[in-house]
Amino acid sequence: MKARQKRIILVSLGLVGVLVAAGLLTQALQSNIAYSFGPSQVIAGEAPKDRLFRLAGMVKKDSIQRGKDLTSEFVVTDNANEVVVRYTGILPDLFKEGQGTVAKGRLAADGSFKAEEVLAKHDESYMPPEAMEAMQKGKQISANEIQAAASSAK
Repeated sequence: MKARQKRIILVSLGLVGVLVAAGLLTQALQSNIAYSFGPSQVIAGEAPKDRLFRLAGMVKKDSIQRGKDLTSEFVVTDNANEVVVRYTGILPDLFKEGQGTVAKGRLAADGSFKAEEVLAKHDESYMPPEAMEAMQKGKQISANEIQAAASSAK
């Protein structure tokens, strides 16, 4: 083999190696991504049914029910729609009703959300960006539904 042919083979093998590494990296990153959805989006069917995602919104007042064996059930709302969340584990100290929260998990067969992790806001003025976005979308949906109902009544 000539030196030129050896270089072409070496460069080709190098490119194949880089492409394989890039493909593996992309696959690993995609499997760890958890997109955020609000309750209205979950109810509308926009959230994946078979993948991990984050549910963001506010914990509805008087909705926290604590069971035995560290199981909890509560409702997350965006003031337009609500989703029941079930979680087994210790809830954060700052987790309470009327506060913003982000829960990471999957949809269950019954339409509830089975959380693997629950996060709570950490001070009086902070709200997770996902929860703020979900609340804003919920308000937009409510306002649009009110306008649509008013215009159809005319």
